[in-house]
Amino acid sequence: MSKRTINARDLFRSAYENRYTWDANFPGYTASITFRENDQVFSGQIKINKDLSSEVFNIKDKEVLAQIKSQLWEITIHRVRRSFEDTHGQNSFRYGSIDEKGLVEILMGGKSEGDCYKLYDNKICHVHRHIQGIAITINTFNSHDTGEGYLSHCYDSIYHDPKTGKIRTEKRDFEDNYHKVKNYHILSNRIIKGREDEKSLIKDFSFSSIELL
Repeated sequence: MSKRTINARDLFRSAYENRYTWDANFPGYTASITFRENDQVFSGQIKINKDLSSEVFNIKDKEVLAQIKSQLWEITIHRVRRSFEDTHGQNSFRYGSIDEKGLVEILMGGKSEGDCYKLYDNKICHVHRHIQGIAITINTFNSHDTGEGYLSHCYDSIYHDPKTGKIRTEKRDFEDNYHKVKNYHILSNRIIKGREDEKSLIKDFSFSSIELL
């Protein structure tokens, strides 16, 4: 069946609901963290609470603490389970192009006017969104199939000015790996590579001793 014979909203909804998220019974967890930034290493502990708030312990460096907290926010915000209507009920959907690889473009209207996504194999593999005056573009290259939805494995991101197109943050390449703890898939390692101040940058967030609360 041609994808264009399916309503664009329904096609996008299927991919949206195919993302892996934590259910309402998610209890939270604790873990040890080792953060490496180029040749520096920092170790501490983290806690993700049932309400998905987070805490970091035994990290004294304020900049490192802020980086870890930022990653914990990124981890949890993408695991929150929200209904399609709650997230996209005020949006409209229409088809854009289909490229040579078969990626189907979905153009947004309504509340998210100007945003667009690309879908492939019932997954969202390209995101272009406007958030608080900044445009972010994310390309996902491959994913983990959990059997309960997919998790992005290798992807990149870039931030730029939506009016001028000027780059705000240089492209970052990400690699995420997950560990299943009882009924839940939890991030065990995230590596971020890029450039900053014309120098190569590697950040490695490793989580171990993961225990559900």
